[in-house]
Amino acid sequence: MIIEQPARFLRWLYPHATWRMDPSVKAVYLTFDDGPIPEATPFVLDTLARYGIKATFFVVGDNVRKHPDLFRRIIAEGHQVGNHTFNHIGGFRWLSRNYLRNTKKAQELINTFLPHHDNSAHPLFRPPHGWMRPLQYRIIRRKGYRIVMWDLVTRDYSRRLNAAEVLANVKRYARAGSIITFHDSLRSIAKLEQILPTALEWLIAEGYEFRVFD
Repeated sequence: MIIEQPARFLRWLYPHATWRMDPSVKAVYLTFDDGPIPEATPFVLDTLARYGIKATFFVVGDNVRKHPDLFRRIIAEGHQVGNHTFNHIGGFRWLSRNYLRNTKKAQELINTFLPHHDNSAHPLFRPPHGWMRPLQYRIIRRKGYRIVMWDLVTRDYSRRLNAAEVLANVKRYARAGSIITFHDSLRSIAKLEQILPTALEWLIAEGYEFRVFD
């Protein structure tokens, strides 16, 4: 459970990050990390379109560079996008100045695709692996980013879990206000192809609304 739903010490490390939305509203916030890539993102987009659901994609800048048309499709279909660094780098393995440069590089590329980009808006940021140095966290917040973590990470990326176990995580831990994290990645797509439609149908049957961040 320390992974699927973050422990208190993680929330304490990043106290001003968004971990869960309003628990009094029966809504969930679907997020997809690590894309866009042609092997996974089109399936996710097709599935979301089938159910009329909008989600938030935390994109890797280098993947945006390599697959710009796919990134344009995410935006054109009305989904929200956030920054997941340019090279999917872990904050603890990089000097803060290099980590921040990498984040800035990703945001500058993302901004070139956004129509009528408002420089006063608060861009979304999610650190790869859910970790970053305290200094990186403070500076990124100071630069106006909204840092979005998770209330439920499905672990669709894990080689230790099969598709049924990933689906079980959704059913066990989803709750009002949950920020649910999937991955449109090579490591996750085989499981997503098996369970994403079922997970969405279950959430719908349970009466959840699907929202993006405002």
